Amino acid sequence: MKRLLSFAILGMAFSMMADAQILRTTVAQGEIEGELHNGFALYKAIPYAEAPVGDLRWKAPVPKKPWTGVYKAENWGIRPYQGNGQGSGPCSEDCLYLSVETPAKDKNEKLPVFVMIHGGGFETGSYSGTQDSFVKEGIVYVSIEYRLGALGFMAHPELAKESKDGISGNYGIYDQICALNWVHDNIAAFGGDPEKVTICGESAGGISVSILCASPLCKGLFRAAISESGGNFCPISAPGATAMKPFKDAQQDGLEFQKKLGAKNMKQLRKVSGEDIVAATSSNQFWPVVDGIAITGDQYKLYEQGNYNDVDILVGYNSDEGSLFVYQMTVDQYKGMLQQYGSFADKAAKAYPATNNQEALYAIQDIFRDSAFGWGSWAWCNLQSKNGKGKVYMYYFDQLSENSILGGRSRGATHVAEMPFIYSWGGKMSDVDQSMAQIMPQYWINFVKTGNPNGEGLPYWTTFKQGEATVMDFNNGFHLIKTPNQPQMDFWEEYFKSLR
Repeated sequence: MKRLLSFAILGMAFSMMADAQILRTTVAQGEIEGELHNGFALYKAIPYAEAPVGDLRWKAPVPKKPWTGVYKAENWGIRPYQGNGQGSGPCSEDCLYLSVETPAKDKNEKLPVFVMIHGGGFETGSYSGTQDSFVKEGIVYVSIEYRLGALGFMAHPELAKESKDGISGNYGIYDQICALNWVHDNIAAFGGDPEKVTICGESAGGISVSILCASPLCKGLFRAAISESGGNFCPISAPGATAMKPFKDAQQDGLEFQKKLGAKNMKQLRKVSGEDIVAATSSNQFWPVVDGIAITGDQYKLYEQGNYNDVDILVGYNSDEGSLFVYQMTVDQYKGMLQQYGSFADKAAKAYPATNNQEALYAIQDIFRDSAFGWGSWAWCNLQSKNGKGKVYMYYFDQLSENSILGGRSRGATHVAEMPFIYSWGGKMSDVDQSMAQIMPQYWINFVKTGNPNGEGLPYWTTFKQGEATVMDFNNGFHLIKTPNQPQMDFWEEYFKSLR
């Protein structure tokens, strides 16, 4: 009898907890129902746009039309088609979904909102997953899906003719903007405040955040931005870097891709299966392009001119990012590779010296780190701190941990190594790692709430100022340092300036 009574009380408590959460609400498209997840309301797969299939393949996203009845967001949406090494699991072009996890018990709470844009080189990745550690702190967590690879970024002259603006490509970026518009218009239904949105991304997600910060289409959609190992400041078509192509060149790539698939026109291309499109795509073949609408030009120049969304930013990168991307390099190969920098080859060799194979490997890894992640992060902080009003915070993650992709087999923090510390992924951590993993998330959480990472009991993090000890160094603790790798930053600044 006592056991039955206990179960009854437990059931009543669970029911009361469920009733307290916003498990059913109304958005622009109609009524929607989520589920209880660890005490919070979770909506797993909210369609923010129509499925980009058939005639909608390679077109800008169409906002989701109203539905009838109650939409049940109880299952994760299928991942978009994945590029190089897609792994197991189903994929689909019907992938334009977002998730919402909210702690709100009332729609009028006006909680801050954190929007995550996943990474994966614009060819892999998925939105699915929750972030209880942030939600427990009173933050509404949103994660968005977008088209990848050729399906998300192929430009083509025939597609440009179909567009009223005469553009093509960047469909994945337009997906992100469509999702942010949906969040702005509907997040209040989940207890969030559309005026307190922070966007965040890592790697390609961080590059996306950088793009969105410069896009005129995003004005008023967010008040703050976090970029982990991102940045979109390289000159257009810069060699050996994560640079965008000019629209004309990107369209030529689309024509070559059509030829590779044996299609005569776009009508035939739209009938090719997603699997065949992925199979025909080379790694990093498709990337965001300067289309004049979402991406209006060289972002470095845009920031010099003040043409960007001047919001609070928190930006940084890791100390050994290149180790995940470059595995082998002899000194002779290294010397040959340096010739791509033309008259700057000798300066590159001085900035990244190497006299043997081991040093050559380290040098090319550091070149990858700085050209793809480091310089772009620094340039962003440097430019905005000089001519912007938004607060600028820069970090350098240098914690050598076994809880990384390379398991500590590197000289420093690899690509993605900061994420377990920020987002409470768990895994193998030393005592120092665990201590840092308790503190680091608070900086991010505070920034989402206020635009300032500082809070009670945290080592103070000052706003960025070039030449001063204002960069937060995460390395066996928390220390303010001057810009790391400054001679290398100076080299890229001079080299990229010559390309402009």
